[in-house]
Amino acid sequence: MPDNDLPSPPPAPPSATGPLPSSLTPARALVVGSVMFTFISCWRAACVVLCDIASTCYYIGGIVEQIIGPAAPWFIAAVMLFSYAVRSVYMESCSMFVRGGVYRVVKRAMGSFLAKVSVSALLFDYMLTGPISSVSAGQYLMGLIVDSLALLAPSAYAHLGLGNEAVRDAIKRWGAVTVAVVITLYFFRQNVLGIRESSGKALRIMSATSVVILVVLLWGAVTVAVRGPVNRLQYHPDLSRKVEYEIIKTRDRVTGEPKECWATDPGTGLPVPRRDASATVVPKRNQVTGEQEDPLGFIGRVAPGAAERLRHPASWLGLIGLIGIFVAFGHSILAMSGEETLAQVYREIEAPKLPNLRKAALIVFIVSFVGTVGISFLGVLVVPDEIRVKDYADNLIGGIVMYLMGPPGLRLFLNVLVVVVGALILAGAHNTSIIGANGVLNRVAEDGVMPGWFRKPHPRYGTTHRILGLIVGMQLVTILTSRGNVYVLGEAYAFGVVWCFVFNSLSVLMLRFRDASPREYKVPFNFRIGDREVPAGLLSVFLLLVIAAIANTLTKEIATVGGIAFTLLFLSFFTITERFTTRRQASADSPERLTQFSKTPATGVDRDSLGLARPYCLLVSIRSTQNLFMLEKALATTDPEITDVVVMTAKVVEWVSPLSTEASELDAYDRDLMTAVLDRAEAAGKTVVPVIIPTNSPLYAIARAARDLEANQLAVGLSNLSTAEEQIARLVKEWRAVHAGEEGRAPLTIRVLSDRHDIRYDVDGGNRIPTFAERRARSVAELRWAGVGVRKVLLLHDGSPYGGDLFESVLTALDSEIELSVVRAPTGRRTTVDGESILERDRLLAEHLNRTIRIEAVGADAVQLARNGDYGLIIVPLANKRSEPPEAWVEDILAQAPGRRGLRDLPQVAPAGRLWGPRIDPVLCLIPEPGSVPSRAA
Repeated sequence: MPDNDLPSPPPAPPSATGPLPSSLTPARALVVGSVMFTFISCWRAACVVLCDIASTCYYIGGIVEQIIGPAAPWFIAAVMLFSYAVRSVYMESCSMFVRGGVYRVVKRAMGSFLAKVSVSALLFDYMLTGPISSVSAGQYLMGLIVDSLALLAPSAYAHLGLGNEAVRDAIKRWGAVTVAVVITLYFFRQNVLGIRESSGKALRIMSATSVVILVVLLWGAVTVAVRGPVNRLQYHPDLSRKVEYEIIKTRDRVTGEPKECWATDPGTGLPVPRRDASATVVPKRNQVTGEQEDPLGFIGRVAPGAAERLRHPASWLGLIGLIGIFVAFGHSILAMSGEETLAQVYREIEAPKLPNLRKAALIVFIVSFVGTVGISFLGVLVVPDEIRVKDYADNLIGGIVMYLMGPPGLRLFLNVLVVVVGALILAGAHNTSIIGANGVLNRVAEDGVMPGWFRKPHPRYGTTHRILGLIVGMQLVTILTSRGNVYVLGEAYAFGVVWCFVFNSLSVLMLRFRDASPREYKVPFNFRIGDREVPAGLLSVFLLLVIAAIANTLTKEIATVGGIAFTLLFLSFFTITERFTTRRQASADSPERLTQFSKTPATGVDRDSLGLARPYCLLVSIRSTQNLFMLEKALATTDPEITDVVVMTAKVVEWVSPLSTEASELDAYDRDLMTAVLDRAEAAGKTVVPVIIPTNSPLYAIARAARDLEANQLAVGLSNLSTAEEQIARLVKEWRAVHAGEEGRAPLTIRVLSDRHDIRYDVDGGNRIPTFAERRARSVAELRWAGVGVRKVLLLHDGSPYGGDLFESVLTALDSEIELSVVRAPTGRRTTVDGESILERDRLLAEHLNRTIRIEAVGADAVQLARNGDYGLIIVPLANKRSEPPEAWVEDILAQAPGRRGLRDLPQVAPAGRLWGPRIDPVLCLIPEPGSVPSRAA
């Protein structure tokens, strides 16, 4: 709507007539920020998770093989395949809860108590997966330093006493502890700065790691192809009690070098157990319990007869054999950590959120499967059995590198790269554990389970630095207590993650039956019996997780005892703090979710004070949590790369003096409103800047903020007390008032939005902000809609308001380089008496947007015109409803037009215009066959 077409504004109320009062000075503003209010790409999110999952390839093969034998790669591969099914469960939960994860889902489905139990178990995993990764990184680095000293400075090596195995082992362990502490403190600082900082480090770490792992895999594949496998692949797990093996000095059967190896039986090729002076087999003792290592754990103690049948089943495909297979699968489940972190970072994933989450999940699956499974199989195919577990259980990739074909110097250089990159990715895995634990505790804290002191954001960075301090403190205690023992940490940490998966999948399964509302994503393989949907895929995932969790609990003694103890400890902590917090808030009307905000008073509002740096600015004015359609619409169409979105609310206060408008604290209404804004922004994955401006004149405050922010557009909701025209007239009056005495006013477009209306008014020519759809086509359909693949487009305009809507849509969606021509279609049943004026208005709109269009004659033969003019696409407005028959002239075009015809709806990511109102037409796209009309290839 141009400026001069606006009807005369209604008479102003007496309080608004005359000059503006001098007391309308710039109100002090309160800039509101939320905790960790930044967004990251799908690649960054994937790298955060991959630093955990992909890092397991450095130690998972050795840990699992020590428990179930050389068949470990098969079970690791099965777990990694199953991980995508578990990831699908998390994607469905994220489609229901932006702030997802196990706590939110379990609480919704099964209540607060079981939610706290599941979180307590999960925290046990996070308290161990971080330390095991950083300690392992430290051991890689210390091993490289010690080996380098032995090679490059043998005198210093001897002077330090490193020739003594006990001294060497102590230096490695305590050096690893020191490195782990440094890594922990470094990533604590990075997470205090914000997730974008830490995710950037994860991206760089994964880039370097991917290159090195790819080189190792390709080189290893060539080695196996040329030299052949050095061992036979085993398919059955070894569930026998573990023993020590005889060590002899002999020549390596691959390299021919003298080396200490396990003695093997010439007939079977199996290692020969070590015997003591009395000829008794020496058992392998657990470093924590002192008991013999037993893959069957409690089963071997409680039911030795059943345990023996599991160790040696008559058939691995029988019932007993299948139970043994599930036991081995449970021992390998620690390869599947990191899934919960994907749900925790979902809040920080940028728009479009769920498609980016699915991309991140696919990236994680492909990289982790190829890397982890490939390394596990290469270890068995390249490194001899009698050497692999003995020397390389904690450094499997290093062992693979040393047994590759090629010059020794080149292999040694690659080994150095493996160690350095391995230390980096293992350090990144510690960062992932901090991010995941922080996300979990934030979800718990939002429900008032933890005291408000923990939830206070950092005054500068807006992060929950106190929760981060609690996490890091517990991890430091774990590191110091472990004294650098990786195997003990690895044995213990699978308890929390597997039971977390069980609780989460059960909750999503229950919500399938309790809540039948549509979801953006569902775990696949669903079928219907009558009116009831049967989630077969989700049910299968849940049952497999339950079996693995039970097997894990019964066979991993350290993990079970330690996990239950830690879970009870943290559950007690949550219960006590929740009661304490509830009592303190008993007298207050507290919201259900206690989101914390940082508050920064500002002397007025301008681009510098809010840190706005993008070329465009959209100001959204809100009043109520019940009417945020204007914000939802703005977030849906705004391109976050080029547009800053400022969300302001004018808080009416009693006027005394300028100082009285400074709000030092948020009241309950402000907090509810800002929480609603935060929810919308998180759901859209786009950053907003919330501002509260105390004032005694809301419209003046809005106009003043728009001027000071140099806003290109102002979006407001439709008022319940006046018409849209009256609302616009008052805003225009205030806009002119705040520019009184100035030589020129900046152009501004005012939009009044509701669920049924989108009314625009251009002040001084108006302003236009490029939309999200113009810069980012997210699918092939949207690329086609945007005209990619054609040079010239022909649009038929029937002179109706519907045709005008279609014109605005096409004009906004098409690339500016594409030539657009308009043909005045024959008069139809929708054509209004002012059809020519509508067409002229659309032409003026195109001129205002610096777009040149050609207007063809009324009733021109569109098909012949398209042929003669080399048009690649014809767009025709159809009936308002698909059930209505098309106009006669449309049928003529259908009969004459060559090539394919397709009915296309307007894109979901719609361009600016009146497309979001109720009048949305389908569009008939006539696409000529290749060669019939010259076109540019897509």
